[in-house]
Amino acid sequence: MRVFGVVGWKNAGKTGLLERLVAEITRRGFSVSTVKHAHHTFDVDHPGKDSHRHRQAGATEVLLSSRKRWALMHENLGVEELSLEMLLSKIEPVDLVLIEGYKRDTHPKVEAHRAEPGNPLLATGDQTIVAVASDTNLDALEIPVFDLDDTGSIADFILRQVGLIKALGVVPDLGTSGLRDDCFALPSGVEWVPVDQALQILKSGLSPVLGSQELAVDQALGRILSKAAIAPRANPPGANSAVDGYGFAHSSTGSGLQELKLVKGRSAAGAPFAGSVPHGQAVRILTGALIPDGVDTVVLQEDVSINDGNVTFEGPAKLRSHTRKAGEDVQAGAGVLAEGRKLQPQDIALLSAVGCTSVSVFNRLRVGVLSTGDEIVAPGSTQSSDKTYDANRPMLLSLADTWEYEAVDLGHVSDSREDLRAGLDKAAAQVDVILTSGGASAGDEDHVSALLKDAGVLSTWRVALKPGRPLALGLWRGVPIFGLPGNPVAALLCSLIFARPAMSVLAGGDWIEPQGFLLPAAFEKRKKPGRREFLRARLNNSGQVEAFHSEGSGRVSGLSWADGLIELDDGERQIKPGDLVRYIPYSSFGI
Repeated sequence: MRVFGVVGWKNAGKTGLLERLVAEITRRGFSVSTVKHAHHTFDVDHPGKDSHRHRQAGATEVLLSSRKRWALMHENLGVEELSLEMLLSKIEPVDLVLIEGYKRDTHPKVEAHRAEPGNPLLATGDQTIVAVASDTNLDALEIPVFDLDDTGSIADFILRQVGLIKALGVVPDLGTSGLRDDCFALPSGVEWVPVDQALQILKSGLSPVLGSQELAVDQALGRILSKAAIAPRANPPGANSAVDGYGFAHSSTGSGLQELKLVKGRSAAGAPFAGSVPHGQAVRILTGALIPDGVDTVVLQEDVSINDGNVTFEGPAKLRSHTRKAGEDVQAGAGVLAEGRKLQPQDIALLSAVGCTSVSVFNRLRVGVLSTGDEIVAPGSTQSSDKTYDANRPMLLSLADTWEYEAVDLGHVSDSREDLRAGLDKAAAQVDVILTSGGASAGDEDHVSALLKDAGVLSTWRVALKPGRPLALGLWRGVPIFGLPGNPVAALLCSLIFARPAMSVLAGGDWIEPQGFLLPAAFEKRKKPGRREFLRARLNNSGQVEAFHSEGSGRVSGLSWADGLIELDDGERQIKPGDLVRYIPYSSFGI
């Protein structure tokens, strides 16, 4: 059973914090129970009540029930107070149990703290306290510190700490204390997984990990709808003219030359005609103007003649010609954009046209990028040939920013298991997904995969992909980790193929599949069977696809030379100039 505690000195705000956390976490769809350590003299029953009389008579248990709730009271009968472990065993299975008090027990806790005299921090001497919620600045602490009133961020932290997060197929396993990485698990006996199968496994377990907020429509560009947008008003709101012309009742006209008297006045956009147009008469009407009573048809001004206050045209006119019905585009109350839609400029136009002033959107996904490896240094920091400039972190941060996520630079850690552990702990408290580069294989210095394996949250995917193997996938304190290869070419490819669609779903959007095109090849290649291959490629002026001169995954220059990728299926292939190949432009990957 997943448990998390709230502790603090008297009047530190722990009860209020726990109350707000229960409301916030249940609002997100999780079930929550609580345990409260009451004062030793406190009794849950009262003299004079029927239940108290039952207990006084010697009943071991009294089950009190009403329409509102039921409660089971059990007599300790002189035994020691039940331990927290025993109390938890009495609780029906739920997603999370929040515990107030019991500060001496070993479950993880957040300390509620107010900067008042006589209230020292419990966290300074208690390693089970993993975060502090305070009304004062405590930057000197080495654990996360939240504003005491920032319930949302504290709830995010707790859900990640216990692994109770709607991400990557993790479902609460109420019979165990560990996480189930269902979406990462490969089929039994599979050593190499094809790309399509890997994508399907990943896709099947994903769901959003974020809360939502209300934003003004003009501030919502690039954000993902957490609820469908509903039209407050129809578009168009009223029947109107599609052209500049003259309106009349169709039933007052026929075939041949038609002549109708013009009424005084006109109907213009924003200045409708006042009154009704008499049968057998016509009114001047402009594009976008509301159609007056007595009018159901409009003729173009180019098709009429005006003489002595009369309008003349050749009939018959078509009924309701050049008119727009009210709501013919969108009806009031209709859903205009579905949940999961990433808002583009054209969507902002639609929302504005139907009168939406605000929309409910998911919070922006926070993507943290962490580099690993003793050989990795900042670009230009040394000329030593045994060091490698860090190309991955700036590339991955730029990708996250391009995809309109909040890019968080987590820095660089050396090939130290403890440094990496500390780095991941810090990252899990501030981001929604972690991208690492390097250390994803199974070598002596591959600490990312080793650390995740030790924690029991790793699946190493040996994807049948060139370039791009292996890929380490896991959860660290409930936060998904994509352990990307250290080679920049492979790191970019795995980000485009795997991380991009996965992060889209985590952010509340749809699973994204890149659009490709069959185009003639401008190269020769013999491909062996067994792996999906991606070649750096670009279009030439003849509409053919060229491949980069080298397939070496260390040739970073090929990424900039290219404007897309060629995808070659898993089977054997002999490609000659002119043969059709699948070309995927970078723009199909959102870059």
